Amino acid sequence: MQPLVIAPSILAADFARLGEEVRAVEAAGADWIHFDVMDNHFVPNLTFGPMVLQALKPWTKLKIDAHLMVEPVDALIEGFAAAGADLISVHVEATKHLDRSLRLIRQKGCAVGVALNPATPVAALDCVLEEVDLVLLMSVNPGFGGQSFLPHVLDKIAQVRARIDRSGRPIRLEVDGGIAPDTIGAIAAAGADTMVAGSAIFKKADYAAAVAALRTAARAPVAA
Repeated sequence: MQPLVIAPSILAADFARLGEEVRAVEAAGADWIHFDVMDNHFVPNLTFGPMVLQALKPWTKLKIDAHLMVEPVDALIEGFAAAGADLISVHVEATKHLDRSLRLIRQKGCAVGVALNPATPVAALDCVLEEVDLVLLMSVNPGFGGQSFLPHVLDKIAQVRARIDRSGRPIRLEVDGGIAPDTIGAIAAAGADTMVAGSAIFKKADYAAAVAALRTAARAPVAA
């Protein structure tokens, strides 16, 4: 497995101070910035467009991980790539032509991610795993922050880890939803190496302590 990545989700940040919030979590030891894009169509919420990402880009040197929870998705792939996204993930469920969408991300110069909702079978990855740099498993139903981790996703994480290991490619396995010190250990033990955390960081007074607590809990042995 690859080294652990902690990716704070700005969905939980103070929207009036996004630039400062991004700079603060970078200083606190975060590895990536997770940028949740929602359209009030594919998911029941509305968040950020490419202009917000473009405005935040000068505030951080970290990789910006754009998670597009939108439908249709291809036009926004182009917009977020132009705005400065380093990695773009699209949902299996949000595009009629997944292979085309993934290839478009690559053509635009970004790393390629594919995302699955909690009820989507992992077999949906079988025809595209060779094309991606990251698999994102939703561990809550997308649309809102602050939800509780869905335990059945642990089995999906293990299944995807097995597929990645068989592929022999350095594909990251990211999990998004309900990640906190009391859940991250089991998530890491199941095979995830990239953790999206919103409330567990941005709702704490000390961001550095929050990031450190997640790292420590991810390394801790998990009781059988």
